[in-house]
Amino acid sequence: MARVLISMPERFLDEIDKVAGNENRTRSELIREALRTYMYRNQVRNTQRSARNAEILEALLS
Repeated sequence: MARVLISMPERFLDEIDKVAGNENRTRSELIREALRTYMYRNQVRNTQRSARNAEILEALLS
């Protein structure tokens, strides 16, 4: 597995560690899940935006 080095404020890292500890997960597991969730939501938003744009274009061309 590849490793990535990121920078973040110490307080933010403390919060991440607190959540990971409460869920009995590693910091890496928590961050991977957060990124997967972000990418999925972004994909859904883009799909919805594309569908709305297609509807608008169709209405304009009708």
